[in-house]
Parts: sequence; C-alpha cells; structure tokens
Amino acid sequence: QVQLVESGGGLVQAGGSLRLSCAASGRTFSNYAMGWFRQAPGKEREFVAGISGSGVSTYLTDSVKGRFTISRDNNKNTVYLQMNSLKPEDTALYYCALRFSRLIRHTKEEYDDWGQGTQVTVSS
Repeated sequence: QVQLVESGGGLVQAGGSLRLSCAASGRTFSNYAMGWFRQAPGKEREFVAGISGSGVSTYLTDSVKGRFTISRDNNKNTVYLQMNSLKPEDTALYYCALRFSRLIRHTKEEYDDWGQGTQVTVSS
C-alpha cells in the first residue's frame, strides 16, 4: 500500500479558486496513474480527473472541463488539482487515489489506494 495525504481544501466563495495537493510515499510514484474523486453527502463517489504516470495524458469529467486542471510533479511525489471558477455544486469531500498502472481509468473500482479526503466547500 502507498500512503496518500491530501491537503488544500477549505471554504471558498463561488468563482474562487483552490489548489489541492496529494503527497504519496514510495520511490516509484511515476509508475502510478493518479486520480481525483469527490463525494457529496448522499451521493456516490464520482470521478473528477485522472493523470497518467508520466503526466502526459490527462482526463477531466465534463462538469469540470475548462475549470479544473490536474497535474503532477514526480520529483515531489505529488499530484495536484487546480480548481478555478468554483461553483456551489463542487462542494464535496475530495479524494486522491492511486492505481498500480500508468494508464488512466475512470472508475473507483480500478484504483488501489486512497487518501482520507479533504473537504471543499463553495459558498454561493
């Protein structure tokens, strides 16, 4: 198992920005595709963004395209989610996830390790 620790969540007004970080343990971070998921109260955990092990390929769910950016710094064993133009409907607990492959996948069942989550709350 790889330890994942998210940070950067908080309370922000609609239209504002936050940058989430996820720090991973281990020496082979570049071997792992990474993803961000979110879960709002009473809703299923949903895929938000994914990035390949190298960082060359990314994928964003339709609701955040044009607003969010996923990136990674393999020298720091860290993946980021830059969130701009935030909306109240973005409010959720955001989870960082890792899979033992360099290839992006879009479902929670395809990820192997999870962080504990960081709360993002967007006020209207």
